[in-house]
Amino acid sequence: MNRKVLMATALLLGSTAFASAEDLVIGFTMAKTGPFVSLANTNEIAVDMAVDEINAAGGVNGNKIKVVKFDSAGDPKQAVLAVQQFTQDNNALAVVGPFSSSEARVAFATGERLGIVQMSMSSSAPGIAAPFKFAFRNTVDEGLVLGTVLKTMAAKNLPTASAAIAYATDDAVSKSVGVSVLPGLFTEAKIPLKGSVDFQYKAFDLSPQVSQLSQLKADVIGVGAPPEAMVNLAKEMKRQGVTGRLIAGTTVADPDLPARFGDAGDGTLIGTSFYQDLNDATRKFGKDFAERATKAGMSRKEPNQSDASSYDIVYMYAEAMKKAKVTGAATKATEERAAIRDALRAQKDMQTIEGKITFGENGDSIKPIYVIEARGGRWNLFDNTAK
Repeated sequence: MNRKVLMATALLLGSTAFASAEDLVIGFTMAKTGPFVSLANTNEIAVDMAVDEINAAGGVNGNKIKVVKFDSAGDPKQAVLAVQQFTQDNNALAVVGPFSSSEARVAFATGERLGIVQMSMSSSAPGIAAPFKFAFRNTVDEGLVLGTVLKTMAAKNLPTASAAIAYATDDAVSKSVGVSVLPGLFTEAKIPLKGSVDFQYKAFDLSPQVSQLSQLKADVIGVGAPPEAMVNLAKEMKRQGVTGRLIAGTTVADPDLPARFGDAGDGTLIGTSFYQDLNDATRKFGKDFAERATKAGMSRKEPNQSDASSYDIVYMYAEAMKKAKVTGAATKATEERAAIRDALRAQKDMQTIEGKITFGENGDSIKPIYVIEARGGRWNLFDNTAK
């Protein structure tokens, strides 16, 4: 064989090797800045953890996963731009995110037109993914979460003779919880609703609202708000001597919340899809996450439920790509995106660090709900639907 033939053979082998090692691109719509930063800024750590673990174990079908990132800052318009960029410019096969319900409402519609799967790690306003075939949420509907909290309270004979509601009007999920979800749940549970108060989630002075709550003297105060507002509410309630038990859903599932409460929030019950001290796997995830968060200079070292959700989304995408035998080839992008969608729709009881996950017809994950209580500066497991 002469030199020209050898060179041609080498080039052919090289191009074949390159073609069989396409990166499997996943887009990641982050909320590292903006109104959700306290909950969302560590999602990147969880996504990178999952990608590194999968690639270190050989990747998917012999190919490596590559993540392309876009910080939407929690802005719905930017979330739309993100999915457009991932699909049209980056040849992404699927998208992790967006974070919030307000982003998901518009980004899911755009992803549907483009034919690419998106899976939110946090959006929990009812029914947002249901109209779409390519939209998924690795979250639990706030109605189901808060309904589980109320059922737990009833089962443990906690005081529930009357209720009140406090909610933020300028956050889509919080407003939905306050206006639509909680009133219906209290009616279903036959708990008389004495009244509601509302506020801006960035408001620091909640004394007028708490003064109104004080007059209502409710046993249970259902809250729809981000963590910062929840802290302000609890501290003002303590100052004014309001003793109703606070309950909330995933909007306040922040590991640091009990410490930020101090004793003002003791007794608060919330529902969440992740509890770090559940088993060896969750503790290992927490340990690895803490090491990365420390190295990255993050103030919070403990993963929250959206971190766990983000981590599991990457693993679910990897499993779907494996089953769909995706190649990452640009010429096959349309069909491979659809194949990933179909594999996710068929997923049954995949074991994750959150528990076993299946997707319902509405695109939302079906998974365990852990009811946890703030006590002594930490969250403690109060009840577990997976037991």
